[in-house]
Amino acid sequence: MLDSTRNDKPRAGDTAAGRARQGLVVVGSFVVLLYVIEIINSLTLHALNGTFGLRPRRLDGILDILTFPLLHANLAHLFSNTLPLIIFGFLVFLSGARVFATALALSWLGSAVVVWLIGVNTTVGASGLVFGLFAFLLVRGFFNRNWWQILLSVVLFLTYGGILFGILPAVASFVSWQAHLGGAVGGVIAALLLSTGRAARVRPGS
Repeated sequence: MLDSTRNDKPRAGDTAAGRARQGLVVVGSFVVLLYVIEIINSLTLHALNGTFGLRPRRLDGILDILTFPLLHANLAHLFSNTLPLIIFGFLVFLSGARVFATALALSWLGSAVVVWLIGVNTTVGASGLVFGLFAFLLVRGFFNRNWWQILLSVVLFLTYGGILFGILPAVASFVSWQAHLGGAVGGVIAALLLSTGRAARVRPGS
């Protein structure tokens, strides 16, 4: 029996234009959320940072892993993260919601783990996510052997590659280089796990 209700047209989210629209909405909404939180935090004189910022090697603050990237030291701190977060987040989302969610989650987790293990002070900020998404975009083309993605990584490196100095303790001692390093490691792991070559090797036989 034929299904007369079947529609062979791709869903909106399955097209490049659909993913672009969804990416703008999702990434834009996340950034708006960061600004709403920063406004609330400012009204409390940034008291939320002491409560929900990530405190290294403190078991009683382990749940701060879930909150520390949502907080910032001040509005200027958030401004500095906004544009790269929008650009990198949007470019990652063009590969799909699952890819974006995986890259974001592993960047978040990687940043948190490194800060918790070797951080010095209470840490807040989305810069670990920025470094993670950036690292993902830089290396995924090499894992996928995709020349378009490699070309994009070259353009991004030439444009934003200077931020990678932020993972070096000697250069970025005034910020949380641990968050930057951990986020970047998480982004590389995400690119490896999501690589097309690896997916083909682990695909079950029919």
